[in-house]
Amino acid sequence: MAIFIGGAWPYANGSLHLGHIASLLPGDILARYYRMKGEEVLYVSGSDCNGTPIAIRAKHEGKSAKEIADRYHRDFAASFEQLGFTYDLYTRTDAPHHHQTVQEVFLSLLENGHLVPRTIEQTYCRTCVQFLPDRYVEGVCPSCGSQARGDQCDACSAILEPADLLDKSCKICGTPPEMKETDHYYFRLSHFQKQLEELSEEARSRHLWRDNSSSLTRRYLTEGLLDRAATRDLDVGVPVPIEGMEKKKIYVWIEAVIGYLSASREWARQHGKDGSRFWGSDVISYYVHGKDNIPFHTIIWPAIQMGIGLPGEPARMVSGEYLTLEKKKLSTSRNYAVWVPDILERYEPDSIRYFLAVNAPENRDADFSWREFVYSHNSELLGAYGNLVNRTFKFIEKYYDSMIPDGKLSEAVQEDIKHLYEKTGEKIEGAKLKEALEDIFAFVRSANKYFDSEQPWKTIKSDPQKCADALQTCVYIIKNLARLLNPFLPFSSRKINNMLQVNAHTLEWKEVRAAEKRLGTIAPLFSRLEEGRIPEELDRLEAARRK
Repeated sequence: MAIFIGGAWPYANGSLHLGHIASLLPGDILARYYRMKGEEVLYVSGSDCNGTPIAIRAKHEGKSAKEIADRYHRDFAASFEQLGFTYDLYTRTDAPHHHQTVQEVFLSLLENGHLVPRTIEQTYCRTCVQFLPDRYVEGVCPSCGSQARGDQCDACSAILEPADLLDKSCKICGTPPEMKETDHYYFRLSHFQKQLEELSEEARSRHLWRDNSSSLTRRYLTEGLLDRAATRDLDVGVPVPIEGMEKKKIYVWIEAVIGYLSASREWARQHGKDGSRFWGSDVISYYVHGKDNIPFHTIIWPAIQMGIGLPGEPARMVSGEYLTLEKKKLSTSRNYAVWVPDILERYEPDSIRYFLAVNAPENRDADFSWREFVYSHNSELLGAYGNLVNRTFKFIEKYYDSMIPDGKLSEAVQEDIKHLYEKTGEKIEGAKLKEALEDIFAFVRSANKYFDSEQPWKTIKSDPQKCADALQTCVYIIKNLARLLNPFLPFSSRKINNMLQVNAHTLEWKEVRAAEKRLGTIAPLFSRLEEGRIPEELDRLEAARRK
């Protein structure tokens, strides 16, 4: 079976924050899980280097858009690597291979009658002497009255055109723009209304999409799809491959999602593989993204695929809700965020992965709190999981000279482990990752109770065989936990496998019984986080906001 996993492409205009990671982490969990099952997996993403936010930042800093994109692409790649993300290819939208694929898709849509030329009125700033990209236009959303950009309202998720906004102003200079005629191509999105309704209904009936994807998509379809501009007057982006329009660019909303196809083609080229394998009708696809990207994955990208004749069943939509910070909305403009490069300087990646997975905004908004972060690390990672590993291995080191004693496994525990693989595997495949992780840690706590009930510190003298049986069972539990938790906590799983002297590259998603004869060097799985860090981090957060 082939598994395609596409992670949303973050704009390369500023560092990643925890909100990005909360929405993208499910992709790595899924990729690791399916690889352990032996499936053929392609997991891709990249940096969006063509978006208007990059051009805005470049203007503010007096740099070129490429300099900004280069800086943050390197920043993103390093952050994802440190967090253990296992992309098969992490690329960028200003790469030549991406431009080529996007232009091919554009011409295919044109040939198939899904793109049409139109003369339209577009916002133009006389002060800046330029047509304004949609994100250069700010104003009041006509649907809900909130402040919005010219492409989308973050408050009510309405898809907008700049002309729709009330009280419009140019983001660069602040003056009201005027409307001026220009020629562009429009994507005939309305022609796909019925097909997309059928797709949405099938995905809903088969529970392939999370509720937010289904409800928001149903809302757009009920309102009726409108044709959307597919080109724009921009300086940065993929040139329109039509004579006389080379200075215009393919609109980022249609261009960025094609990155999934361009990345798969580039991966195939680099590895001498057949990339079309991941675009057939028998492929299981997952798209992992935040709530604000839902329409681009449930409407725009499927319509493009239909328009160029790509087969396939409805993809699984792993769409996260928002992550708040200390009960307040994240704000990059006010520097109110926990930036990934910063938190990685002081905390272990598994601590970050655990908190964002077990508190994932899967069905509703979730909150990142420094207090809860420290407490969950100390109580769950250190107090439950780390404690089980440390007390078991240290006991064997002390009383058996690190030789794992021969003993009989508990049949009840074996049944629990087998059931845990089945139950959590089903939940992971259904993108219920939070539930899967909670189930595993419920078992971790029960394993600690098992250790306590067996009292090896007593039976080591009173009943040596019973002691050996208990320790053999505990090692068996830990060895399987290292597999069950590998998709979620790969770094600590690697530590356990090193202590067990197990080849981590051969891990499979199935129960394993055989235990090694000797333990390697024993080391703590996690270190305690002092509670004094909480006020320090809150002060740091407030100081950054005031800058």
